[in-house]
Amino acid sequence: MTFTGGNRHTRTTVGSTAQHSTSVAVRSALAWRRLSRGTASTVRTLRASVRAQGWLTIGFATVGLAVGVAFGWAELVVAGIVAAVLIVAAMPFLYGVKAYRVALDLEHSRIVVGDAAEGALVITNIGKRVALPGVIDLPVGEGILEVEVPLLRGETSHAEAMHIPGDKRGIISVGPARTVRKDVLGMFRRERTWQDAETLFVHPRTLILPSMSSGLIRDLEGQASRVIVPDDLSFHAIRDYQIGDSRRHVHWKSTAKTGKLMVRQYEETRRSGISIVLAMGEGEYRDADEFELAVSAAGSLGLRGLHDGRDVQCVVPAEMPELAVMPDDLTRVLAARSPRMLLDQLSSVTFGPRVHGLVETAQLVGSKQAHASLAFLVCGSSLTSREIQRASLAFSPEVTVVAVVCDQHAEPAFWSIGNTPVLSIGILDDLPHLLMRSIHG
Repeated sequence: MTFTGGNRHTRTTVGSTAQHSTSVAVRSALAWRRLSRGTASTVRTLRASVRAQGWLTIGFATVGLAVGVAFGWAELVVAGIVAAVLIVAAMPFLYGVKAYRVALDLEHSRIVVGDAAEGALVITNIGKRVALPGVIDLPVGEGILEVEVPLLRGETSHAEAMHIPGDKRGIISVGPARTVRKDVLGMFRRERTWQDAETLFVHPRTLILPSMSSGLIRDLEGQASRVIVPDDLSFHAIRDYQIGDSRRHVHWKSTAKTGKLMVRQYEETRRSGISIVLAMGEGEYRDADEFELAVSAAGSLGLRGLHDGRDVQCVVPAEMPELAVMPDDLTRVLAARSPRMLLDQLSSVTFGPRVHGLVETAQLVGSKQAHASLAFLVCGSSLTSREIQRASLAFSPEVTVVAVVCDQHAEPAFWSIGNTPVLSIGILDDLPHLLMRSIHG
């Protein structure tokens, strides 16, 4: 009995020791993890905050004081003290990086190329103490706008006016702003990035075109096609009854006159859809200005179609992958449910070398678009008449195809390639009267 009790005591002691060792190991691991995280955070902060001049000053202070005191070199000691004084004097300039609240306010998020966006950057000292002067970096596109912030009393604001020119069509990202604190000598720098950012759309220039409802397309419920169907809205003719025809289509008056069953025939009606195919191959345009003219023409045609209540589809070729072996269905349909949405999409299109040509893109669109009654092919002056004709033949005979050729070095002209009207424009202002000529001519 005595031996058994001693064994239980031994097991209890061993179990307590094991639990204590496990607890110590766990606490040690947690402490090491916290130490590693703290060290990594400190290293990241030092890398982000200390500039090259700062590292040099810290080196002077450390080496100067250590070596000067060890070897009794008064000059090194003095250099180390001066460097240490500079470091201490720079510290107050780094405080207050979180004392600001930065708000970006643009009057308009969408402008037309050639205009400018006005706005303001409002900096507020959210604390009750005085905030020292600082700098705020505001990324605008590929550049950075530096805003000098003056000394701000507690809970006061400073508004800096902004003027962002829209010299080129595109999408400009404004922000997020970075609050920057740095000392006079530029040794140290602290930053805080704000999450607020704005997107500025620079739309292509467009014109108000004449309505296309009075000429190229005339319909209310849809456009009658040449396809004959047994049931629709547009009446076509009466024919003899055939096995399988629906009895509800029997025309009883004709049946009574002829003495045999006669049924109605209809022409298939389709909604008036407009397809706009914009060429984007680098070799299809003489230069970038010619491409900008084509984008403006495509935008103007799309806006006119939307104002007329048409279903507008604007299609551009997508970029081909480098390792593509066979041509894929690489087209991109721009959202065109509203004028703003269409112009937003057109703000981002660019031409390049690795895209399908106009002919291939038209073939892809023509094989899938079954409800279009009108198609526009917008291209540059580098395309030949044969290529334009091949692109127009990609659509079914029921679709009216019009080619718009942008050529800034030629006079405005109107001619036809087969059954395809061709409008040659040198400036955007040529498009309205040439379009009217194609409608009434």
